[in-house]
Amino acid sequence: MARTARITTDDIVVAAVELVRTQGHECLNVRALASALGCSTQPILYHFATMGEVRDAAYQAIDELHSAYLMTGLETAQDPLMQLGLNYVRFAHDEPRLFRLLFQTDAFGGQDLTSMVAAPEVQEMVQVVAESAGVGVEDAQRVFLAIFVTAHGFASLVANNSLSYDEALVAGVLKATYVGAMQGKGR
Repeated sequence: MARTARITTDDIVVAAVELVRTQGHECLNVRALASALGCSTQPILYHFATMGEVRDAAYQAIDELHSAYLMTGLETAQDPLMQLGLNYVRFAHDEPRLFRLLFQTDAFGGQDLTSMVAAPEVQEMVQVVAESAGVGVEDAQRVFLAIFVTAHGFASLVANNSLSYDEALVAGVLKATYVGAMQGKGR
């Protein structure tokens, strides 16, 4: 009778996410993952044909975690758009290595910002902007882009440096960006 696999695909993905969280995506390799799981490399390569597949699965899991983090508290927030921007920067502060994997490894290579904002996985956030600002989808995408680029600048600085996180400063700049973007709507 065949032996039941002790290490599952989910175990491997969870361990890969944790490895990225604690050591960075540069340290995600089959030996480090096997060590984290307390097994040989064989179970990993049984479930995944290549380390690239493991990285893709970890990236997807981290992206889902990030999306859930962004949407936290939006339904009860006084200003959902502000909450969305603050959540983005806070994620970079709280999870700098996960942030770096998602946004600083050229995962968006070959795309432009306009198509990135029009991507299906971003539409839930664009809808928050549309409802919050009372604008159509095209204006919401433009306002979202302005907020995203501003929040991403803060997030990148926080994730890559030993900067303290000043939420009041971030909120003030995000508000000014929003006001400016709304003044230019329809252009």
